[in-house]
Amino acid sequence: MLSSYIDSVLAARSAARSKRPALETLITRLIDTTVGPVRVHDSGSGNRCALLVPDGPNVIEHYEHLIGLLSPHLRVVCFDMPGFGHSLPLKSYNHSLDQGAFAVLGVLDDLGIEAATLAFSCANGLYAIRTAQMAPERVKSLLLSQTPSLSSMHAWTERVIPKPLRVPIVGQIAAWSLRHKAARSWYRVALPRTTDPRPYEIKATDALNCGACFSLAGVVQGLARETEASLHLHDTPVTMIWGTKDHSHKFTEPESLLACVAHAKIVYFDDCGHFPDVEQPERFSQMLMEIMARDT
Repeated sequence: MLSSYIDSVLAARSAARSKRPALETLITRLIDTTVGPVRVHDSGSGNRCALLVPDGPNVIEHYEHLIGLLSPHLRVVCFDMPGFGHSLPLKSYNHSLDQGAFAVLGVLDDLGIEAATLAFSCANGLYAIRTAQMAPERVKSLLLSQTPSLSSMHAWTERVIPKPLRVPIVGQIAAWSLRHKAARSWYRVALPRTTDPRPYEIKATDALNCGACFSLAGVVQGLARETEASLHLHDTPVTMIWGTKDHSHKFTEPESLLACVAHAKIVYFDDCGHFPDVEQPERFSQMLMEIMARDT
């Protein structure tokens, strides 16, 4: 698709024009998957494994504290999905559910991980569900944050995402041109009014200045092509955390996830916005470890 080609070219241009390398506070490396290179941090120890994926414009560095809480107890792998952070998208990457799942499975394969718990958020949670559909033996459980049903995600897109970003090619150019402004604006909508957005903005801005990508138009358009009928999960244990102070999801029903995953358990974090995993890392890590202990 031409829109995917443009997204890839613009992301590569940003990375090539970066005036300095990314300021890594965690050791990362690039691994190759069938859908493109993915930037990964791997704590590298522990019999049990949790996969974490930042919800853009967050990047791996936003998860430093959460990783520090979890890594003494289990193996933690955190990676940027293609098109976000420093995982630059290939010209063929169109953010479909299948491609997102292939990225997840590619990480598991490269690191020699037989099975893991996936702790993904927002749209990434839909890729986690698809991964569990495609390879149920590789996914022990899902801990999702701010992930409604696909139809509710479509409705959210209509309400929140500016129309130009939903138009192929136009959206890719607009998203790239306005990526710094969009990142700053997003935190002010997604976080509780009482939360200072600046620490989040600083890390995101630093990443963008170092050539990170934020393919918002790509993921919006990619998921718009998917249908809810293809996204049902029956056996994998699923828990979803919902931050009730997320103003971007003010009109989204958390229970809509049950249309895709009827057995999902929904837990509310009443002091959180769009990012419960990094807003309340202590509480989130405790819940994740309890879920993984039950899986064992």
